[in-house]
Amino acid sequence: MSAHEVALLDRFVFGDVNLEITQIGKKCHGSGCTIFQQVGKCVMPVEGLFARVLHGGTIRRSDRGEYCPRPFTCLVITLSDRAAAGEYTDRSGPRIKELLDAFFATRRWHAAVASRVLPDDPERLRQQIVRAREDRINVVFTTGGTGIGPRDITPETIAPLCDKLLPDIMEHIRTKFGRDNPLARLSRSIAGVAGKTQIYTLPGSVRAVEEYLEEILKTLEHVFYMPHELDVH
Repeated sequence: MSAHEVALLDRFVFGDVNLEITQIGKKCHGSGCTIFQQVGKCVMPVEGLFARVLHGGTIRRSDRGEYCPRPFTCLVITLSDRAAAGEYTDRSGPRIKELLDAFFATRRWHAAVASRVLPDDPERLRQQIVRAREDRINVVFTTGGTGIGPRDITPETIAPLCDKLLPDIMEHIRTKFGRDNPLARLSRSIAGVAGKTQIYTLPGSVRAVEEYLEEILKTLEHVFYMPHELDVH
């Protein structure tokens, strides 16, 4: 394990001592930095690890520690009667996964993305969201079911399961992309937090998925770390 592989919220355990990583690197102050003065280069911006003590104790030089990486888990749920019946090939769900994989490739997160395809069934969707919250899935993206058709049930199914709603990000997206495409303003997409699980309901088209994630990914990291009381900029 290299220091470059460590991510925020990973843990190091030395017997009873439990440490959780809260910061990776810190700003070097150049001529005011002791390390910089001695070697002409400071490694702290990229290699320094800072942790908070979850359980205290004594660490001895001979103690062997255990590295416990913190996984970042994502669930993508496609809502479509036709796709669930095998009559239609889901494209928006796989596109979400592609964009998430590209996003995580540039960050020190231990990410894993799983996918599900469900019919437009409110009870089955509710069960998936409740299970995701219980399993502490970090973020859930749904695609489909956000329009005004009789089988569009996603927002009204998920909203009651959220502890907090985040209305502005979806309003911003509708306003931004609705300038060129007025139909984008008909989306009823919502965003919210259920426990420590972020939930975003996206429309069912590939184009809409790309537009929504373009904005959502700008704040995903911040929303993830806030419940853990990390000040990450």
